[in-house]
Amino acid sequence: MSEKALRDLNMLTGYERENGSSSKGGFTKPYIENNNENLDKWPRNIPASLASTPINEGEVVNSVVEVGTAEVQYIESENLNDLEDVNMSLKTLLDVLNSKDWVVVCEALNNVRRITIFHKESMLDILGDVILLIVKSLKNPRSAVCKTAIMTSEDIFNAYSDHIIDSLDPLLVQLLLKSSQDKRFVCEAAERALVAMTTWVSPSLLLPMLQPYLKHKNPRIRAKASICFCRSVPRLILLILIYHTFLKYCAHLEHQGMEGIEAYGIDKLIQIAASQLSDHLPESRDAARTLLLELQTIYEKSHFPSPTVESEHLEMGSWEHFCQSKLSPLSAQAVLRVTNIASEGLVLGS
Repeated sequence: MSEKALRDLNMLTGYERENGSSSKGGFTKPYIENNNENLDKWPRNIPASLASTPINEGEVVNSVVEVGTAEVQYIESENLNDLEDVNMSLKTLLDVLNSKDWVVVCEALNNVRRITIFHKESMLDILGDVILLIVKSLKNPRSAVCKTAIMTSEDIFNAYSDHIIDSLDPLLVQLLLKSSQDKRFVCEAAERALVAMTTWVSPSLLLPMLQPYLKHKNPRIRAKASICFCRSVPRLILLILIYHTFLKYCAHLEHQGMEGIEAYGIDKLIQIAASQLSDHLPESRDAARTLLLELQTIYEKSHFPSPTVESEHLEMGSWEHFCQSKLSPLSAQAVLRVTNIASEGLVLGS
C-alpha cells in the first residue's frame, strides 16, 4: 500500500473517531445518575404522560436519574409534600405499585412515603400488601426502583415500628442483601433503612428475626446482621435496666434481680455474641465485641452482692463464672479475653 493510501486511511479513521462513527454505526451511551454504578437498560419509547415523575411544588430533589425523556427523582423524607387526593391515591395504590412501568412504580413508591408521613393511619388496613409490593420493588434490577423502594422502607420503619412485624422478614432479607452489594448509592440507602429498623422496631421482636441471619452462608449478610443485632441490643439493655430499677424500688432486688436479666435472655445473647467472635469478616467480630461489653455492663450493674457476702459466693456471681457456666471452655476463654482487655484498657486510660 502506498504512503498516500496509508495517509488517507489514517485521516479517515481519525475523522470517524472524532464524529463517533464506526463500521457498526454510531452509539452514544446515555448519561446515568452522575455515577457509573447504575447499569440499567432504560426504555427508549416512553409516553409523554410518563416522561417525568411529577414533583409537588416545594419538594427538594436530592439527586436525579435521567436518561433521554425518563426521569426519576430521589426526594428526602423531610422534603416530601402531602398528596392532593389521598383517598384516590389509596384506592389505586396497590395497582400502581404492581405496574409494569418502572417510572409509574417509582412515583407510586413516593406516594406510599407521602401517605406514611402524613396519613399513616389510613394505610394500616393494606400495610401488609403494600410491604409485599415494596419487597417486589426491592428485587427489581433497576437501581432507580430499588433505591426508591429502600427509601420507602426507611419511612415505613419510622412510621409504623412494631406494626410491620408480621411482614418484616421478606423486607429484612432484601435490605440485608442490598446493604451487602457493590452499588454504593444503593448500599448506603439500605444501611440507613436498617438503622431505622433497629431504632423503631422493638428489640424483643427484632432480635429473634435477626438471629437466623447471623449464620447465613453469605459472610457479608452475616456481618450486616451482626451489626443490626448489636445495634438493637442496647435498647434491650435499657429495658433491663428499667426493670432492674423497678425491682430495686420494690425492695425485691436481692431475690429477683438476676431473674429479671434471665427473663430477657442474657445467656442466649452471650452465646450468640461468642459465636460471632470467630466469624471470617471483621465487621461481625467487631459487632460481637461491642455486644459482649454491653452484656458485661448490664450483668455487673444488675448483680450487686451484699458487703457481707463471703468471697466464695462473690466469685460464684462474677462475670467470669457466668461466662464459664454458659459457654464452652474455648468460647468462655475468648469472651473473657475480649472483656478483660477492654477492662484493662479502661483502667490504664483512667
